[in-house]
Amino acid sequence: MSSSYSTLAPSREEVDALPGPTLVEFGTDWCGFCKAAQPLLAESLAAAPALRHLKIEDGSGRALGRSFKVKLWPTLVFLRDGQEVGRLVRPDSAASIRQELDRLGTAA
Repeated sequence: MSSSYSTLAPSREEVDALPGPTLVEFGTDWCGFCKAAQPLLAESLAAAPALRHLKIEDGSGRALGRSFKVKLWPTLVFLRDGQEVGRLVRPDSAASIRQELDRLGTAA
């Protein structure tokens, strides 16, 4: 799992074209809520090693976050074949993340 948010974001068209399951995580490296969610994500994603995980820096003027209507960080968007199938905003437990991963069909 990447430790910092990427400032280079794919286009919405590129994300929509991704095959299979994908987790897009929006946030910033300085966000306290984002930092608090990292251990929960690490624990949850350990059960889904093949899951594509895009960790994208969000903020004013960031097109990808705006296209997903992100308002709070972190926002986790769960996609299958480019279509949103679930979303968590400011997750507070590994169980809630695992539940979305189960719905996505990625958990071991």
